[in-house]
Amino acid sequence: MYRIGNGYDVHKLVENRKLILGGVEIPYEYGLLGHSDADVLIHAVMDALLGALALGDIGQHFPDTDEKYKGISSIELLKHVNKLIVSKGYEIVNIDSIIVMQKPKLKGYLFEMRENISKVVDIEIENINIKATTEEKLGFTGNGNGVKSYAVVMLKKSNKF
Repeated sequence: MYRIGNGYDVHKLVENRKLILGGVEIPYEYGLLGHSDADVLIHAVMDALLGALALGDIGQHFPDTDEKYKGISSIELLKHVNKLIVSKGYEIVNIDSIIVMQKPKLKGYLFEMRENISKVVDIEIENINIKATTEEKLGFTGNGNGVKSYAVVMLKKSNKF
């Protein structure tokens, strides 16, 4: 049995925060505002994974009112979500995602982001795709006010059980 999920996340760019995407710290004058490290890519992937099994969203699992998640690495949260997926008897087939932001350019960081996700969810790196695009200076991402990310995942019933 196969299941498909999609995810979306958005965060505002602000001063005095690190820009973390896919678990990679990217040098930039702005970072993403959020309760955790605000990694929009990992958040979109987690929402897609949870959605594929009708398990709600990251806000239900990691509420921003809970101090134990304040400043936490989203990679750590992804580890928890992956354990949940495995405990339900599923494994990840593939992940396809998009990061939308005007700048900085992300091409040089995409492979490391894929590596980080691959290690956490225990799938081959060639089954993870991350694209980066701009919105041609349109909207809140185009004018540099924020970053958004989309993800689609496919899960299958695991043969390991």
